[in-house]
Amino acid sequence: MGRRRQHGRDVSGILLLDKPIGATSNEALQRAKRLFQARKAGHTGSLDPLADGLLPLCFGEATKLSAYLLDADKRYFVRVKLGVVTATGDAEGEVLERRPVEGVTRERLEATVARFVGQIEQLPPMYSALKHQGQRLYKLAREGIEVEREPRTVTIHAIALGALEADEFEMDVRCSKGTYVRTLAEDIGAVLGCGAHVIGLRRTGVGPYGADDMVTMGQIEDAAAEGTQALDALLLPLDSAVGHWPEVRLSQDAAYYLKMGQPVLVPRAPTSGLVRLYDAGGGFVGVGQIEDDGKVAPRRLMCAP
Repeated sequence: MGRRRQHGRDVSGILLLDKPIGATSNEALQRAKRLFQARKAGHTGSLDPLADGLLPLCFGEATKLSAYLLDADKRYFVRVKLGVVTATGDAEGEVLERRPVEGVTRERLEATVARFVGQIEQLPPMYSALKHQGQRLYKLAREGIEVEREPRTVTIHAIALGALEADEFEMDVRCSKGTYVRTLAEDIGAVLGCGAHVIGLRRTGVGPYGADDMVTMGQIEDAAAEGTQALDALLLPLDSAVGHWPEVRLSQDAAYYLKMGQPVLVPRAPTSGLVRLYDAGGGFVGVGQIEDDGKVAPRRLMCAP
């Protein structure tokens, strides 16, 4: 049998989509993929339908870099309501309990929030995309089934407390991958003794990317009406996903052997870690890893356009 023919354009780059509230991450991805007429695309970590904000979409060769963005730190702007506990930890879930909100001053809230900065243990919520014996937890939860989950260690790098008004407050959270912001809000509410749930969640950062370069679905639609050149102007270059890593320039010979899968010795290269690789002409080659012997080994290489 012949290979299945793939339809669409060979377009590569990274789109910083401002995902709208109400759409799943996959729905947003598929809509953008159709507008770009792209052959290949993927996203870099799901946002809940009730959340909006930064959802990097990887087109073409950029999909080889999506794992690095999936593993990257995240940043969220969160609005939390005190005194109400829901089944899902957000405003979509059934109300399980209402409690009075008493004595929650800004000073007490700041002291409580500070307890969650650093490495913490989180119990993944039942309403999550984690799997148990091949089934998504949220699907089991909708059937009224609760299974045992193991706590996971995550890192909260910083929490900046925003406005506090009556029974609601805001916070700016910088955290590691795998952090459940809904669980963070619930745990803060539990310490305060009144319970809490998330009523607003906007992702404002993923790895090297911030909110300034996001584009809306409306902007993509407008660009699509103008043509593929206007669409492609919305894309960021492939190496922007790893632009915060050290750069290694390869000679013509080193680039040849590295593209053949062989580690190469590069003068004045870093001594450890992941690096971004460029050929002698400045073209982005891909991602490399410094090995114990100091050589640069290929990890994820880009195909030439």
